Amino acid sequence: MKTFQLVATAASGIEALVGKELRNLGYECQVENGKVYFKGDLSDIARTNLWLRTADRIKIIIREFEATTFDELFEQTKALPWEDFLPMDAAFPVAGKSIKSKLYSVSDCQAITKKAIVDRLSKVYHRRTRLPETGATYSLEVALLKDKVTLTLDTTGPSLFKRGYRTEKGGAPLKENMAAALVLLTNWRKDRPFVDPTCGSGTIPIEAALIGHNMAPGLKRSFACEDWDWFDASIWENERTKAEAEADHTIELDISGSDVDGQMIEIAKANAIAAGLSDSIQFKQLQLKDFTTSKEYGVIVSNPPYGQRLGDEEKVHHLYRQMGEVFRPMETWSKYILTSDLSFETEYGEKATKKRKLYNGAIRTDLFQYWGKRPPRKQSNSKRSLTK
Repeated sequence: MKTFQLVATAASGIEALVGKELRNLGYECQVENGKVYFKGDLSDIARTNLWLRTADRIKIIIREFEATTFDELFEQTKALPWEDFLPMDAAFPVAGKSIKSKLYSVSDCQAITKKAIVDRLSKVYHRRTRLPETGATYSLEVALLKDKVTLTLDTTGPSLFKRGYRTEKGGAPLKENMAAALVLLTNWRKDRPFVDPTCGSGTIPIEAALIGHNMAPGLKRSFACEDWDWFDASIWENERTKAEAEADHTIELDISGSDVDGQMIEIAKANAIAAGLSDSIQFKQLQLKDFTTSKEYGVIVSNPPYGQRLGDEEKVHHLYRQMGEVFRPMETWSKYILTSDLSFETEYGEKATKKRKLYNGAIRTDLFQYWGKRPPRKQSNSKRSLTK
C-alpha cells in the first residue's frame, strides 16, 4: 500500500499534544508550529482521523517546492500527477494562504493553482470542455511560507473537533479538541474524580469520559476521504471495528459537571446521550459557590466565561473570587482554569503553580494550573513486613 507524507494540523499551543498522541499510536513524527508531520498509508489516514483527539485535520502533502513567480507556481503545480488523486468529476476547491512570500496575493495563488490543475487534468482526461466537478469533494490548499509552496489534500472534511455528538451548544462553546487538550494537560487518572463546575453544554466532561473509556473520538462521524473512489471502504470498516474493540466500557468513571444554567444542563445530558456516555457522567444544576465534596485527589477543569466572550467584567471577576473561596481549601485537588483574563490570579487569590498559553479559537488564553498534594505512596509488601 502506498505511503504518503501526512500532516496533522493543530491550534497553536497544542501541537505537542498531537505529537504525543501520534507517538502513542506508534508513529514517528516531527512537531512544528501548528503542524505535526508523519508518514502513513490509507489505513493510517483512517486510523488517525478516528483517534486523534487534539488535531484539526489530517492532510496529504502532495508536494513542496520553491516559487517566487506565478509562472513557477503554475508550471510546477501543473507538472504534478494530479490524476493520481483527482478523478475526472472531482470537485476540488482550492484554499490558500501566504506568509512572508513574494507571491503575497492569496486569491491569485489560488486561481493559478486551480488553473494549473485544470490544465493537467483536461489533458489527461481528454477534456475539451470544462471539468464537471460534480463528484466527491477533494479540498486542496496552496500554502506559501517564505516562498516555499506546500500543496495539500484534506482527508478530514469538517474539522476533527466536530465529533458528531454535540446536538446543541451554548453561547460560547469550547471546541471538542480543545476540551480534550485541557483534559490531557492535567494529571487526571481514570481512577480519580473529575469535575467541571462550569460545564455549559458538557464538552469537557464528555471528552474526559471518551478518554477514560479509551473511545476513539471520531467514531460518531464520517470523513471526506470516505467518498473518494481510490479509498477502499473496507479500510474504514476495518479501522472502525478495531477502534470499537479497543474501547473499555466496563471501567467505572467518577466524572461530573455542573452549571448554574439548568437549560445548559439539559443540553449537556442530551450531548452525553448522543456520545453514548449518559451512564458515565453526572450532570446537575448547581451554583459554583455551593459546590462541595468530601472526595480527595481529584481534578477540576473549568472554562468559565471571560470578559471577551460572555458577561460583564465585574460578574466574571466575582465568579473568579468565588472559585478561589471554594477551590483553595481543596488542598488535595488539582485545578485547571482556562481564561483570557490575565487578572485571574489576583481575583482568585492565589498565584498559579504554572501557566500555559493556549488559543481558544482566535482568543489568546492562559491555562492557570494549581497542583494539589500528591496522594501518599502505597507501601510495598516488603516494607510493610519490615514494620510489623
